[in-house]
Amino acid sequence: MTAPRPLALVTGASRGIGRATAIALAARGWDLAVAYRADTSAADETVRQCRALGVVGVAIRADMRSESDIEALFTAADTVGPLRALINNAGIVAPKSRVDEYTWERMRTLFEVNTLGPMLCCREAIRRMSTAHGGTGGRIVNVSSAAARLGSPGEYVDYAASKGAIDTFTIGLAKEVADEGILVNGVRPGIIDTEIHASGGQPGRAQRLAHLVPLQRPGTVDEVAAVVAFLCSDEASYLCGSIIDVAGGR
Repeated sequence: MTAPRPLALVTGASRGIGRATAIALAARGWDLAVAYRADTSAADETVRQCRALGVVGVAIRADMRSESDIEALFTAADTVGPLRALINNAGIVAPKSRVDEYTWERMRTLFEVNTLGPMLCCREAIRRMSTAHGGTGGRIVNVSSAAARLGSPGEYVDYAASKGAIDTFTIGLAKEVADEGILVNGVRPGIIDTEIHASGGQPGRAQRLAHLVPLQRPGTVDEVAAVVAFLCSDEASYLCGSIIDVAGGR
């Protein structure tokens, strides 16, 4: 009897790093639950590309600002198969701004999407994967940002802070569930050529800042996805609480 394929849930998987990660995992034989917030057609395209690789793929809408949406997301994923990996990739930036120009709404939204949502996703994943809850173990990969250690002054200090919180959470959670069969690690992308820059009002940001990178170019979503996929693989069996920079040396 053929063993069932493992299931990975990737948030923010309708575009960019999330889509590339879903496809990279599909190429390695994972079934996919593709979580997205608004763009159904883009999420369906991610699913189409995953299915073309011979795996099961489903798109599930969920707003990371909503606890009930997150709970429903995992319940829907349960119908596909037992969860074996969570990739917390969903994230947003706000327009370039100084701290003295911030509004409460801007900061609240950033932390709800970038920090609280991923923490709740981890809660739901642990309830399914932890041996303490009757699970068989699994992997959690939190997608952070090099901004967490660089600070992003004059641009996105609040975004950097939200990702710094994710880094700390990753380290603590990894130690908390290590003996329950769950390996928790993080990935910190640097300047990556992705649509997130345009959503923050700076569509040319990746190319404009390429000179700051020792490799003198932005990274690609596929380069980040390859590291995430590695962390979900058997080859990463002794990585726990690690945060890997994918930042071209910056």
